[in-house]
Amino acid sequence: MVERLVPDELWELFQWVVPEAPIRPQGGGRRRHGDREVLAAIVFVATSGCTWQQLPSASFGPSGATAHRRFTGWSKARVWAELHRLVLDELGSRGELDWSRCAIDSVNMRAAKGELTGPNPVDRGKYGSKIHLITERTGLPLSVAISGANVHDSQALIPLVQGIPPICSRRGRRRRRPGKLHGDKGYDCNHLWRWLRPRGITPRIARKGMDSSQRLGRHRWTIERTMARLAGCRRLHRRYERKASHFLAFTSITCTLICYRRLTN
Repeated sequence: MVERLVPDELWELFQWVVPEAPIRPQGGGRRRHGDREVLAAIVFVATSGCTWQQLPSASFGPSGATAHRRFTGWSKARVWAELHRLVLDELGSRGELDWSRCAIDSVNMRAAKGELTGPNPVDRGKYGSKIHLITERTGLPLSVAISGANVHDSQALIPLVQGIPPICSRRGRRRRRPGKLHGDKGYDCNHLWRWLRPRGITPRIARKGMDSSQRLGRHRWTIERTMARLAGCRRLHRRYERKASHFLAFTSITCTLICYRRLTN
């Protein structure tokens, strides 16, 4: 189970970003569970959608409380964002990333309560959160963020573009700016057009009252497919985490798994 959920290649990348285990100055104590077993337990929770209490410790070793405690510490240390960046570096060095066109979009998730939640204007005002995403041309996620469901999509464009890490390329220096950025009419704001062009990004955003909605999916179908893959992670079907950092961590884990599948194919 552990080797299936955390293959050797993923484990080697994870070892570069995982913090060192704390040392007890007085010595003694229980034996610490291995990081690979704990990582497999976290991936199982993310993909299966089970609670921490329902985690089958007989299959992994650590209990649900231990896995949750390690998950909280790694989330504070930004381990998941660094792991995602490492996988993107591997893809970029192999020439698997296409920077010619990128797409931006968002998806709503139900959330009863917690940080960064708000009334969803398209779901009868029920509270929820949004996952904002930028993908490259083939649909691999480059940058991810979360917000309340009542936050307009246009407010997330600048933080998402700025959140793209510098990624290795097969030739030349690292890259973090796409050639073109596709978006729907929710991103049609004059200040966004003025912000993108000086940075060498050609906006391909549908104009309100001018462009037809029938052609929006011509280049944006890849990000719609990525959104469907995010929904394949059952922990993201509905937001159960009260802390926004934990919900963002599960989103980053899912994005890492999507990129890792491309790395192994």
